[in-house]
Amino acid sequence: MSNYSVFDAGQWQNLEQHVFEYGPIKAPGKVFLSEKVDSSGCEVSLNRLEAGQSYPFLHRHNKHEEVFIAVSGRGDMQVDGEIIPFNEGTVIRIAPEGVRSIRSGAEEPLCFLCIQATAGSLSSRFIGDGETVPGEVRWDGPVMAG
Repeated sequence: MSNYSVFDAGQWQNLEQHVFEYGPIKAPGKVFLSEKVDSSGCEVSLNRLEAGQSYPFLHRHNKHEEVFIAVSGRGDMQVDGEIIPFNEGTVIRIAPEGVRSIRSGAEEPLCFLCIQATAGSLSSRFIGDGETVPGEVRWDGPVMAG
């Protein structure tokens, strides 16, 4: 059994090759990663909304809070009726009960990560769960290109 898994979603500019489907909803540019990498503690999705697009629905969660991280582009989040600018570098956490949607700006695509986890389940912050392990870090061979 391996202690890691790998999935290559491709470049952000080509994320539209992934299409999330849920009932009548089709969302090109969205890929959920938990099944792809067999994660057991959170759900992560990679998202690309083309310029001028938005999710055509509002939603909320029963248990999961979401953390949105803008990677590139500009847009807006709507949370409980409030419009929040969402630009490269912006991080927004939304409680499960928060009613939300998102839109991209008119000029360029909006690329972002969305991380979902059960609200209240974090057992420690920062590096509290980590520990150093004896051994020397060695990098054999040349640096690998992406």
